[in-house]
Amino acid sequence: MEFLTDTTFIYITLAAVFGIFMAWGIGANDVANAMATSVGSKAITIKQAIIIAAIFEFLGAYLAGGQVTKTIRKGIVDLNAFDGNPDLLIWGMLASLLAAGTWLLIASMKGWPVSTTHSIVGAVIGFAAVGVSVDAVSWGKVGTIVMSWVVSPVLAGGIAFAVFKSIQNLVINTSNPLENAKKYGPFYLFMVGFIIALVTIKKGLKHIGLDVNGGMEFVYAIILGLLVALLGVYLIKKVKFDEKAEKRFHFANVEKIFAVLMVFTAAAMAFAHGSNDVANAVGPMAAVISVAQSGELASKSELPSWVLLVGAIGIVIGLATLGYKVMATVGKNITELTPTRGFSAEIGAASTVVLASYTGLPISTTQTLVGAILGVGLARGIAAIDLRVVGNIFMSWVITLPAGAILSILFFYMLKGIFG
Repeated sequence: MEFLTDTTFIYITLAAVFGIFMAWGIGANDVANAMATSVGSKAITIKQAIIIAAIFEFLGAYLAGGQVTKTIRKGIVDLNAFDGNPDLLIWGMLASLLAAGTWLLIASMKGWPVSTTHSIVGAVIGFAAVGVSVDAVSWGKVGTIVMSWVVSPVLAGGIAFAVFKSIQNLVINTSNPLENAKKYGPFYLFMVGFIIALVTIKKGLKHIGLDVNGGMEFVYAIILGLLVALLGVYLIKKVKFDEKAEKRFHFANVEKIFAVLMVFTAAAMAFAHGSNDVANAVGPMAAVISVAQSGELASKSELPSWVLLVGAIGIVIGLATLGYKVMATVGKNITELTPTRGFSAEIGAASTVVLASYTGLPISTTQTLVGAILGVGLARGIAAIDLRVVGNIFMSWVITLPAGAILSILFFYMLKGIFG
């Protein structure tokens, strides 16, 4: 039993266990962000959503999750404050994972779509400011992150509003909406493929040993965008149109085409979500492992590939076990979603999230998607939005940051008592 006295082994084991717990919470709560619009608009079933999300959350986390991880790992706290006592950072990051994971479990059980990013950022600020000192927090960086929480839903709402308006002008409000849906659908899919491919190639492949630059990333992204568009053309041709449904609802067959397109945006949203939100679990994990192994605070530390793997697996398990509760809140209760509306919301949200992953900003996927859905709702008029549900969601957002901070402070002092 000699290895149990080895604190390095204990710290790394706790980091892995708490990291999986936090990643499970991300999957259980934030699956709504990736899949709720697709399920809510009846484009795909919950079972299909879980399979699509499992594959693309995993790929996003593993291929494009490295950039945001750096911000969570090093950007929020000032490493100089831990000089001479690196154990404080280890206890704090472990406490942050446990605190954020606990809050996400509570919120998921209640069906609240809270922000996993708020949870972990609040937790890291909480232990650093109270457990160490107010100077231990990089307040400038925190200010940038908080600003991104305001900018991201507005940006996503704006993109979603513009996309939905373009669908109205190019497809819905025309003399032949079905033919126009077939004609313009592939262009929208090209946009989805291009954005996701560009961010993955530019930012995601470095940590698996591939570095593409010199403008070639745009060439590859265009090729992948064209392949996605061609696959879309093939699938649209396979759609069986229903004449009776068309008589009952003039746009029934148009919505069928956009239901096909939504499979692609659902995959893109899951990929985007995995790329941004895996950092919330593996950032603190990476900090603990780095300090525990070296015994010192390094401003640069290699991110072990197995850490991203643990985060990705945890997200998928959480999604499969408890994701359905939050999915109902976001997908059905804010505004009535059809495939054209859901498609617009998902393009807006996915574009915003991948841009954030590109710059390393840990934005809230929850806020981004809710902002996008509100953008689509506003395109139809304010009466299309259930303001009571939106009010409840805003309240749960306000509570999340202090909840993460308070839990983190409690767990920090517990760990300090055990190991100190």
